[in-house]
Amino acid sequence: MTTTPSETRPLHPADLGTLVIMPWTGKPQDGKDLPYLLACSRGDAPDGPGAASAAVERLLNDAGLTLGADVIDGGTRPGLPVSLLVVAGQAVVTMPRLKAQCLVPPEWLEAVAERGYAYLLFTARPWAEARVGKAVTPDALREFVMAEETAQASVHLLLPARSLRQ
Repeated sequence: MTTTPSETRPLHPADLGTLVIMPWTGKPQDGKDLPYLLACSRGDAPDGPGAASAAVERLLNDAGLTLGADVIDGGTRPGLPVSLLVVAGQAVVTMPRLKAQCLVPPEWLEAVAERGYAYLLFTARPWAEARVGKAVTPDALREFVMAEETAQASVHLLLPARSLRQ
């Protein structure tokens, strides 16, 4: 009789492929800028886009986050394993087994200072067009973010913005 191990393979950073974080601001119903962050893989993991997607989903599930669920307000969930630090013109997202950062523009910093939080959309849907240091058109970003496939494959979080002064 043979048995299969119940343990799953450990998650390695390479399994995610290139992880990209993009900042932007938008005006929701209240008319004030809201700082957003999009985190996604480019899908360039060694085993391809499907493997990258599965690795991101596993990373999020292992942190207790469910894809496609309602927006989680980190301000009301003190035990949330995801945090946002804003320091030296950068946004730093930290969660178990992951720390990622990106430069943010002045308007993003102004919006996060006014609101005290940012909206993180972390998706398991790969986006090959997302490249570090390469500008993405607002239309391309909107098309990707607003797609039903992206919404269903994402975790939506409102993260309180911490700074080193807190």
